Amino acid sequence: MTTDRSDDAQRLPEDRNWVRSTGLQRRHVLAGGAFAAGFAAACRPVVSSAVQTSGEGLTEESVTIPANDGFALPGFVARPAGGKAAPVIVVVHEIFGVHEWIRDICRRFARAGYYAIAPDLFARHGDATKIADFKQLVGTIVSKAPDAQVLADIDTVYDWASSHGGDGRKRGITGFCWGGRIVWLYAAHSAQLDAGVAYYGRLVSDKTALQPLSAIEEVTKLKAPVLGQYGALDKGIPVTDVEAMRAALTKAGKSPPDAITVHAGAEHGFMADYRPSYNEAAAKAAWDATLGWFGTYVKK
Repeated sequence: MTTDRSDDAQRLPEDRNWVRSTGLQRRHVLAGGAFAAGFAAACRPVVSSAVQTSGEGLTEESVTIPANDGFALPGFVARPAGGKAAPVIVVVHEIFGVHEWIRDICRRFARAGYYAIAPDLFARHGDATKIADFKQLVGTIVSKAPDAQVLADIDTVYDWASSHGGDGRKRGITGFCWGGRIVWLYAAHSAQLDAGVAYYGRLVSDKTALQPLSAIEEVTKLKAPVLGQYGALDKGIPVTDVEAMRAALTKAGKSPPDAITVHAGAEHGFMADYRPSYNEAAAKAAWDATLGWFGTYVKK
């Protein structure tokens, strides 16, 4: 599938798109202390809208998952305490790795009755949470994570979760920014996946030897329904890309159930309540839709 060169001109690279989101009007009060210290270096300062979800009634733990190549893959798990095994939701991080916001997303899913697990899919290449410079982060870590290895690691994560308190027969995946693209790719990769929700994941990608896949070109291979959540003002993922993806889904006979929502007035990162790009109305609508989507296709 091809895109117009004018689209390429307006499609900001991942690092510049995140930097742009810091230029929005900042909230006057910033979150501080130990809570803010849990966020990735590139995410600071943390705005006061950052949500802190209670861990009461949940089991939380940092875990190590043996990957298919023997690598010790770190991750974070949040799940309901006690009771029967819960459906598994893999939470795929942004370019910032598994920092406090990703852990909080896991808690939110756990409070909704899921076994949520966030693997650090960059860990082989460094600690993304420690790098403050966006360009360095993308150049030294994000760009080094091969699509094939990432998808294989997620396979391993589901298998591991199935034997560590999760109900691996019920599988969902969600991801944000970099992770949103991975959701589309994983839905084309795994026949065992029940559903995915992709938050502002890039649909048209610059291909590299390590990352040769573009979500829009994987549409015909989708094996599970995906709900896309995008912002109308996203400069890295122009609405023309979203419309092209919608058309591709329709042509492939994937829509419905696959669907994309574009949230009016929302920027890239509209779900990220720790950043100035946060859009409360869009985030609430998207989260409600996410729980509805997983309730329909994963919990069943």
